[in-house]
Amino acid sequence: MSDTESYVYRYSWDKEDLMSYPFKEHYVKQPEVLAYLEHVVERHDLRKHMRFNTQMISADWMDEDHRWHVTVTGDKKVTAKYLITGLGLLSAKNFPSILGLDTFKGDLHHTAAWPKGYSVANKRVGVIGCGSTGVQVITEIGRHVKTLTCFQRHPQYSVPSGDQKVTPEYRAWINENWDDIFHRVRHSITAFGFKESEQSYHDASPEERERVFEENWEKGNGFRFMFGTFNDIATDAEANEGACEFIRGKIDQIVKDPEKARKLKPYDVYARRPLCDGNASDGETYFEQFNRPNVDIVDLKETPIERVEAEGVRTSDGTLHKLDVLIFATGFDAVEGNYTRILIHGRDGVSLKDAWEESGPTSYLGVSMPGFPNLFMENGPKGAFTNQPPAIEAQVEFVTDIIAKAEKVGGEAPVIESTPEAEREYSALCDELAANSLFWKAQDNWIFGANIPGKKRCLRFFFGGMQAYREKLAECTANGYAGFKPLAKA
Repeated sequence: MSDTESYVYRYSWDKEDLMSYPFKEHYVKQPEVLAYLEHVVERHDLRKHMRFNTQMISADWMDEDHRWHVTVTGDKKVTAKYLITGLGLLSAKNFPSILGLDTFKGDLHHTAAWPKGYSVANKRVGVIGCGSTGVQVITEIGRHVKTLTCFQRHPQYSVPSGDQKVTPEYRAWINENWDDIFHRVRHSITAFGFKESEQSYHDASPEERERVFEENWEKGNGFRFMFGTFNDIATDAEANEGACEFIRGKIDQIVKDPEKARKLKPYDVYARRPLCDGNASDGETYFEQFNRPNVDIVDLKETPIERVEAEGVRTSDGTLHKLDVLIFATGFDAVEGNYTRILIHGRDGVSLKDAWEESGPTSYLGVSMPGFPNLFMENGPKGAFTNQPPAIEAQVEFVTDIIAKAEKVGGEAPVIESTPEAEREYSALCDELAANSLFWKAQDNWIFGANIPGKKRCLRFFFGGMQAYREKLAECTANGYAGFKPLAKA
């Protein structure tokens, strides 16, 4: 389930389609996302531009002809004046290294590659990981399985999604307000479409704080709870702790078993990716699953996994948790994972992997990398940490404009390349923006690369928000594409 509401998890540039395309619930699930994308492809006759079953093996920039030479499946060669990648932020699956994993006799699946039609009904299931996907999986399968054991490394501040059916009245309101909706999306921090709070936590009485938190808990959505309650939850330690206390109080109210409640309560700063847990088909939320007698939790900080055995998972206290299915909700080699596993070489044969070796994945404006001419990354390192469709649209518009400009002034072989100085200045800005938030203090997560052993710890996003990110792109354009080498004939 996307935790962005359905009406803003789509393309904004086809208003006629926005008015007519249906969505049945407040949040889209995987089948609806796929159906929508296929619909857009058909509506705009895009399939003729696509090649399927064709993997990019490598891409090499050649100064001789100012072209990218791309090798695809079957050692076929493709040349391109411009190479634009859309490899995805969260695509390269992460399987943690656990002793004995290959000895497990049951079924083993990663949530990012779920086999179609596979059922966990009446099976003994273990879930490793309780981030965004893990929380949703646990919420959904608890009522179906024989037993569910949740192996939790890090307890989460999760709020309900507030998902519900779309009523005719709600859809009519959306259709009447598309222009205002996307204006708000583009001129906001999160680009989620809701009104972000302008009130400080410190300007509210204790009673007002409780009312605001409760109201937004009932509305649902993790980003709304963080950014729609008070405007300093992500930046002020006292305000942040107020939100933490409220969620911990909810866990105590909801979870009947005090030992389970103890394990589920986080005490660190509320500054990871804000989660919402989705409502299960029966209406129960994430924390309510732990009131089921068949659902239990293992705190891996207290009893780490020692090894996986044929029959299940053995923890350090000697317990063998017998399982039929082991589900990994362990996320991804985020942001650069798909780039470093493909051989992309820029000037002088330098690979992106080597270019990012010392300081971690970086870019200029989230789209360009010095030394890699005419390469543009959609969803590249240090793009906006927001609802992704609007962020991608902003990048597409920028890349389209700069290519159009280059085509006018660059002759037969235009070269578009950002400068090292611009990349360093932009990366420093990203660090500065993050340092002003509490996210900087909670670096033990995938946003900083901490979920992969040996991965470079560094910031991988622009934390200034959607409006500020669009302003950076517009500033670059208005200043003659400042930060890029002059757009002239190569």
